Amino acid sequence: MVQGIAFGGDYTPEQWPREVQLADVDLMREAGVNLVSLGIFAWALMEPREGAYEFAWLDEIIDRLHAAGIAVDLATPSAATPAWFAKAYPQSLPVTREGVRIGYGGRQTACPSSPEYRAATVALARELGKRYGRHPAVQLWHVHNEYGAPLGECYCETSVAAFREWLRRTYGDIESLNDAWGTLFWGQRYADWSEIDAPRLGLTVVNPAQRLDFARFTNDEHLACFIVQRDVLHELSPGVPVTTNFMSINCKSMDLWKWAKEVDVVSNDNYLVPEEADNHIRLAMSADMSRSLGGGRPWLLMEHSTGAVNWHPRNLAKRPGELRRNSLAHVARGSDSVLYFQWRASRYGAEKFHSAMIPHAGTDSQIWRDVVGLGGELRGLADVAGTRVESEVAILWDWEAYWALELDWRPSVDVTFLERIDEFYAALWRSHVTVDFAHPAADLSRYKLVVAPSLYLAGDAAAKNLHRYVQAGGHLLVSFFSGIVDEHDAIHNGPHPGALRDTLGLTVEEFHPLPAGGSLPLSAGGHGRIWSERVRLTGATGHATFADGPDAGHPAITRNSLGAGLAWYVATAPDDLRGILATVLDTAGVLRPADLPDALEVVRRGDRVFLLNHGETAVSFQGVTVAAGGVVIL
Repeated sequence: MVQGIAFGGDYTPEQWPREVQLADVDLMREAGVNLVSLGIFAWALMEPREGAYEFAWLDEIIDRLHAAGIAVDLATPSAATPAWFAKAYPQSLPVTREGVRIGYGGRQTACPSSPEYRAATVALARELGKRYGRHPAVQLWHVHNEYGAPLGECYCETSVAAFREWLRRTYGDIESLNDAWGTLFWGQRYADWSEIDAPRLGLTVVNPAQRLDFARFTNDEHLACFIVQRDVLHELSPGVPVTTNFMSINCKSMDLWKWAKEVDVVSNDNYLVPEEADNHIRLAMSADMSRSLGGGRPWLLMEHSTGAVNWHPRNLAKRPGELRRNSLAHVARGSDSVLYFQWRASRYGAEKFHSAMIPHAGTDSQIWRDVVGLGGELRGLADVAGTRVESEVAILWDWEAYWALELDWRPSVDVTFLERIDEFYAALWRSHVTVDFAHPAADLSRYKLVVAPSLYLAGDAAAKNLHRYVQAGGHLLVSFFSGIVDEHDAIHNGPHPGALRDTLGLTVEEFHPLPAGGSLPLSAGGHGRIWSERVRLTGATGHATFADGPDAGHPAITRNSLGAGLAWYVATAPDDLRGILATVLDTAGVLRPADLPDALEVVRRGDRVFLLNHGETAVSFQGVTVAAGGVVIL
């Protein structure tokens, strides 16, 4: 890989005449660009007819970039099948849950289970590997683009056949599947694998265990598409890392804990929701997840934007200083790159209103001046590359729990996976606590505090892991409606919260979700929203109670001593979450800066401290002034 911080972005020279391509290289050198991503959507140029490959145009571009000292992240363009492929293999076009076959003209328009699609992508990856696998410019391989966005599940007959085989491998025999899916309910018992269909849209709710397994199957099929290409590139381009760009917190359909084990380096795309208040907190969350997926190692920011994007209802431009602040926030949280979509704004196509390093206004623009300035600044941060961010607190995140929680017919539509995750993460961010994300079955021993905001699904391995963590001296904070079901979405035996009741020292007699907009006062002050429940203590002690409502006088917040540690439980969505967290953080011995404004982000990476001021006024930190909207690196 390039030395220092990689700087650049997606480069699509095929969209421009040769004179623009030649000018691009000079401008890249002016901006300090040292890495570009090539070929992501260029399948139709690489293979204009089936089996007929044309690379002369790409040879010229790669050689030109190499001569200018610019490294290449070379893509396999499997996210954009050519028109001839859709015509030759119409059965490869995906089918929605409603039974509609998707037409050609967008991207990701091939079923991941299609044998013709897999064969064609592997063949093209092999040709690319043979031609460029040892080219000195190629420092990284980039398979596909944003798996799971927009294509997640496919309901075509090829997918159904592959799903049956996946089930056969998973369960071994049909009776084990019936037991796991609880098919005695509504008389759905299966006698043969051929009777099983994909969980298509029905007149009422479809078996949730079937839908959960279909989500797992879908993830595995996409991952298999990546692995077959990766293995070819490993064979033909030894020593060059292979990645694919994740969407970390923004892609529900891919279990990225599984994916992270298969990439050589984690890379991620992040785009702000421009109208979202404090959207820089979600940026930080995405970056923390990217670092966590790689086990704390540095990762690569593969895409973000210089200004406005193009797909929101109102695509707001970034404010002065925001391009720099957003970019350095990713570096602060572990990224060894600052890469954008894209180098030059397109004149046509679906993303022509998406910002770029060279906008439609050209180089006589503030965006270009900001890009050049940032490139120079990143050269001065070369020694940051390779350093790590250390955290004392982890938030548990499980994609399977995400999928299961948001299936049909749960106690309240207001209980969603990201709602609780966002609330807890934002409260910790505003408390100036840097966090990792972790799978509930992972080794948690290095953390002083582990937070489980949304762990509806908790299997035996996760439950035992959390119990051992607390017994060994860890501090665990769990939010409501966690530990309820096992890996098949079946209620754990005994009272709620099944898998976690012994760890938490309590049981729950009944859920009492609140009406829309409802709230209940708490004895410790403030109110609880969304949810209350009848908690019975079986070893835990009460820390606060409900002051009104169906659970008045019953515990709302509890703590349980278990071995050398403590397990806390919050039975509602408190509006004073930061106050509760302060008590838990202090008890766990988590140190953090005091008396800082919420808008000041403070992150240590290696021996550097990044101060990012997201507010409208200047602030001071240990004698250092950070201007409004500014960044200071100590």
